[in-house]
Amino acid sequence: MSYIEFRDVKKTYRTGDVEVNALNGADFYIDEGELCVILGQSGAGKTTLLNILGGMDKLTSGSVYLDGREISALNDRDLALYRRFDVGFVFQFYNLIPNLTAIENIEMASQLVKDPMDPEKILNDVGLNDRKKNFPAQLSGGEQQRVAIARAVAKNPKLLLCDEPTGALDYQTGKAILRLLQSLCSEKKMTVVIITHNSALTAMADRVIRLKNGMVESNVKNSDPVPVDDIEW
Repeated sequence: MSYIEFRDVKKTYRTGDVEVNALNGADFYIDEGELCVILGQSGAGKTTLLNILGGMDKLTSGSVYLDGREISALNDRDLALYRRFDVGFVFQFYNLIPNLTAIENIEMASQLVKDPMDPEKILNDVGLNDRKKNFPAQLSGGEQQRVAIARAVAKNPKLLLCDEPTGALDYQTGKAILRLLQSLCSEKKMTVVIITHNSALTAMADRVIRLKNGMVESNVKNSDPVPVDDIEW
């Protein structure tokens, strides 16, 4: 069994008499320690897929596994524990707590789990040790995103899920964030999943999954991922 598996996953949303199939029989797998880019246009089902994998939404039918455990069969309480201990989330918008400093935002996340990473070390790893006493409003967009990544990583999760993590950033700052995610994957052996509509990012990935109309169009292992610095878009 692969580390992550989606088996014939369907997700149907209903609004009155209207049904929308956000996922329509999605099948794919991801191996442990891979950086996977999931690519697709708006409406392809990327965010729905990420929400189901992260335990924030439930599927209509099918099954989802992480590390041999059927996530899709968990009840609400166990899903909450799964989100707390096993998954780190990085969103396009940073969702930092405004009245806590950078280090306090990270410490708050580390206090939720049993085996956290050291907040001071993680903040240093993302290059913000000299900004640790700053509040979010005193940080640039790129700095806030790095704090958000540090907060997610401090939980020492099995899985790091990133929803358009560079979408609100300028080109150079976006590259710095992607460089950080690539290094987390290679150095900490963390499984990282990035959803995006930017096809240029496929070059940095160990695996590329393409979604179209709620189905997996392709799942390709990249034998030679390139450093982020070599990617242009």
